[in-house]
Parts: sequence; C-alpha cells; structure tokens
Amino acid sequence: MAALRVLVAPRLAAASVLAPLPSRLRLLPPSRQALFPRAALHCSAPRPGARVAVVLSGCGVYDGTEIHEASAILVHLSRGGADVQIFAPDTPQMHVVDHTKGQPSEGDTRNVLIESARIARGKIADLAQLRAADHDAAIFPGGFGAAKNLSTFAVDGKDCKVNRDMERVLKEFHSAGKPIGLCCIAPVLAARVLRGVEVTVGHEQEEGGKWPYAGTAEAIRALGAKHCVKDVTEVHVDQKNKVVTTPAFMCETALHHIHDGIGAMVRKVLELARK
Repeated sequence: MAALRVLVAPRLAAASVLAPLPSRLRLLPPSRQALFPRAALHCSAPRPGARVAVVLSGCGVYDGTEIHEASAILVHLSRGGADVQIFAPDTPQMHVVDHTKGQPSEGDTRNVLIESARIARGKIADLAQLRAADHDAAIFPGGFGAAKNLSTFAVDGKDCKVNRDMERVLKEFHSAGKPIGLCCIAPVLAARVLRGVEVTVGHEQEEGGKWPYAGTAEAIRALGAKHCVKDVTEVHVDQKNKVVTTPAFMCETALHHIHDGIGAMVRKVLELARK
C-alpha cells in the first residue's frame, strides 16, 4: 500500500520512459524529455491574491470529482487572481466505475488522492494537511466522489457520515468566518456538517428530466439545512455562514450554463474572501 501513496518519483529519467519508443515518436527535444513530478498548474496566478483551497474527491463524475466542474473552478480562480492549492484525502475510493458503462468495475481499487492528482497535474496535497489558517477560502466541486469518497451520502442519504478530515476542514473554515463554495452534489456536505446552513442544488422537481437529482433537496432539509431553489446559472449565498452554492451538473443543460454558474460561485467566494 505504501507504493500506492507515492504519486510520482522525484524525477523520472527521460531515457527510462522514452527509450523503448522509435526515434520518430520521441516528440520532445532531449532538453525537454525529463518528466517533472509537479507540472505547472495554470490556475495559480503569480500576482498576490486570495489563497484558496480546492478539495477534490477523485477523477471522474461517477466515482470521483466531476472534471468539468473542477476545471471551471480552476479557470475562474485563475481569472480572479487566486493563489490555489489542491487537496484530496489519501483514502481508497468507495468503488471504481467504468465510465463507458456507468457500472462498477469489479475487483478494481483506486486511491482518491492519486486519482485526484490527475486533475491537479500532480500538484496536490493530502487533505489531512489542509488548515483553514493557511487559506482565505475553500471550494468543493461535485461529482459522485463527494457523495461516495468524501461522505457516505450516496449509500446512507440523510444518515450519512462525512470523512473525518472533510468534516474538520468545513468546521475550521466556518469557525474562522472564511467563505466556502460548493457545487453540484457537494452542498450535502455542508448540510450535514453545518447545522442550519442554506444551500442550493437547483430545483425541487425533476421537470421532465431536466433536474434528475431533484430529490436531493428533500434530503438536505432532512439534514436540518434549508434548501433554496436556484437556476443553473445562479448561486445562493448564505451570508450568515458565508457558504456559496450553485447547482452545476445537478441540471441537464448545456456545458456553458454550468460554467457560468460556477463562475458566479467563484466570484462570490472571492468577493467574500476580500471582506
């Protein structure tokens, strides 16, 4: 298991990776053929800005982070001049889903941190290391990983448990009065941990399949939180708790609408972080 926790060796020699390939396939010049363990992450801006922690839950909508949501968050944070650090728990996934079939892949196991590193381009840290004192805000993209790897909501619904470090992080940011952003299914995490918080996961009726996860709103109320109906391009801001949420892929709609809603969430989180 120790080997699984090693994301990348300190530096991989290019020869060991590229030597077996025919010379015509060696696309990089010799000076560029070294692979680095932490590739540049374009969301991190060189200018001073809000320090934002982004917490991932794997890689792939059905068993991890929704990749489009994570990417949109990072793009909008970059545009907003934020200094971003990415985290994920060093734990096994609940299961692995074959995304071509939407079915569990029997006998396959994966690690949440290692899978999340794909999105972070290797620049990632264990969620256990995240401290609210080091950041101005935290954002949590959705994907079923939030309900499977960061919590047991996918299995237990309103009786779910939240990953210990995930719960700690939410409570730390909340106690410090620092803004928290969540999208898609991730608002259930805040609903479970922060009693009485206001969140949105979109509409409360399926409306012919446009809102296929509308039943989540009832589960949020059962957790003791308040659900607020919002469209996919909108956000709900709980001013008292500094929690900002948007529906994202809880809605079946065009990708640019998802992107716009996430952009509105990120902008509001950054605005609150400056106050």
